[in-house]
Amino acid sequence: QVQLVESGGGLVQPGGSLRLSCAASGFTFSSYAMSWYRQAPGKEREVVARITTTGGSTNYVDSAKGRFTISRDNAKNTVYLQMNSLKAEDTAVYYCKATFRLDSNRVYWGQGTQVTVSS
Repeated sequence: QVQLVESGGGLVQPGGSLRLSCAASGFTFSSYAMSWYRQAPGKEREVVARITTTGGSTNYVDSAKGRFTISRDNAKNTVYLQMNSLKAEDTAVYYCKATFRLDSNRVYWGQGTQVTVSS
């Protein structure tokens, strides 16, 4: 069955770094654009970063530009989010999402991983 399993979250001090991973199985990973979303308590889920099927193009929410990097390894069916210079406002549950390149209605979500930035 389809699975997206996030890992790498945790507690980190402001200014620190974390690397999130999302391992995919049960579908053709290379045919799906991948995204990272986050949802903070009391807020709507927002997209943080996106990457195309080949990894040739990426984009970021303004608050993540210059600090976060999304990447993927199609041989390992995994997408990553490297997060540097973390701030308290980055605290949220982070989710990965897969979107089929030929049908944007075909999507899969992971279960989320908690990131807490606090001293």
